[in-house]
Amino acid sequence: MPLTKLRILTDRMTGAERRFSLRTLVVLSSLPLFGVVAAFGLAPGTQALDVPTETVIQAIALPALAASSSTGSFERESLVQPGDTLASALSRLKIDDLDIQRLLATDAVRQLASGIRAGKRIQAVTAQDGQLLSVQFERKDAPDLVVRQQGEDFIAEASADVLETRVVMRSGRILSSLFGATDSAGIPDRIADQMAETFSTSLDFREDLRRGDTFSVIYTVNYRNGEPVSTGKMLAAEFVNAGKPYRAVLYSDPFGRDDYYTPNGESLKKGFLRSPLEFSRVTSSFSNSRKHPVYGFHRAHTGVDFGAPTGTRVKATGDAVVKFAGRRGGYGNLVILRHNNGYETYYAHLSAFASGIRAGRSVSQGQVVAYVGSTGASTGPHLHYEVRIGGKPHNPMAIKLPGAPPLVAAQRVRFLEQTANWSDKLTLLRGTNLAALD
Repeated sequence: MPLTKLRILTDRMTGAERRFSLRTLVVLSSLPLFGVVAAFGLAPGTQALDVPTETVIQAIALPALAASSSTGSFERESLVQPGDTLASALSRLKIDDLDIQRLLATDAVRQLASGIRAGKRIQAVTAQDGQLLSVQFERKDAPDLVVRQQGEDFIAEASADVLETRVVMRSGRILSSLFGATDSAGIPDRIADQMAETFSTSLDFREDLRRGDTFSVIYTVNYRNGEPVSTGKMLAAEFVNAGKPYRAVLYSDPFGRDDYYTPNGESLKKGFLRSPLEFSRVTSSFSNSRKHPVYGFHRAHTGVDFGAPTGTRVKATGDAVVKFAGRRGGYGNLVILRHNNGYETYYAHLSAFASGIRAGRSVSQGQVVAYVGSTGASTGPHLHYEVRIGGKPHNPMAIKLPGAPPLVAAQRVRFLEQTANWSDKLTLLRGTNLAALD
């Protein structure tokens, strides 16, 4: 064998021997350590079952507990719901009925009761025995009203907390659903609901929504002492569906009524919403002859069925007066609304009625009147919805719905002064980087 190859082979063997020696040294040096650990855990040869056990009971002195104070208080909070009276809203806070009567007799609270608004916050502090100590009412465009018990009387005063309203602007892109997108953009549910309801007369979010659609929204958030306490109003919004933009801006008329319009002053409020549910699917269409899923024979299906989970909110599709609210044959729990233009709408198979819904009660478009269920002749939770004109059923999905009255010419200047700024901001928002949503 040549000398060069022999030297290389020898070097390789020497290197291998060095690596073998090093590994051997590491392994051997580890053995005592593992042996010590094993000895520490349990001595060799010990049978665990033979180790004697002994129970030791020792009295331990506990520190003396301070006597419980009888001056503790409870704080509760609630939001005013559509259809609430001030008395019904206060009763949910576990306030004593006598205290509620005394509160309502207070001048400041009596004035507040006439202008109570859904969504406003009420906070109450009661003693352990249920006695009312104080109650705080959130008001529109004014500091909170605080009513405190002082002896036998209630004293009312404006809250000293500093309330500030800030304008927030958000943009986003649809990847799967509207609410998934608004959640990812950090937009409150209340604003997402307002946006969906405002555009519902122009867009059907069950059928028209497309992946890649974009939206921008401008809204207010109320802060107290630098902390967000509630969501305010949607001031303006844009939704671009399949490349076509839809815009809405908020306008307050001289009487303080708010409504949404296009930037050109056309009302977005229709006489009727197309659907009484925010999001659902049509499970059975209007038909002159359909095999009934319960009775088994063919008969006319005088409305549209919307599939939705039990408890889904059912909204009035237009301003109306409640004609009937109760149980009626195969309809199960039923609400009938009578509208000013001779229309009637039916909402059937309900699981429950909303608070305050009874015959003779006025309701506004979009107000929750009931909840989806499966009462009456029903095979599963859904809403049966009918539109009747002069007592005759019409297809709710095909009928031409009456529109809202247009903005009068005398208010055009006021309208443009209020809304031009929001339209400009929507244009700027469209050019911003959209959040990656969903």
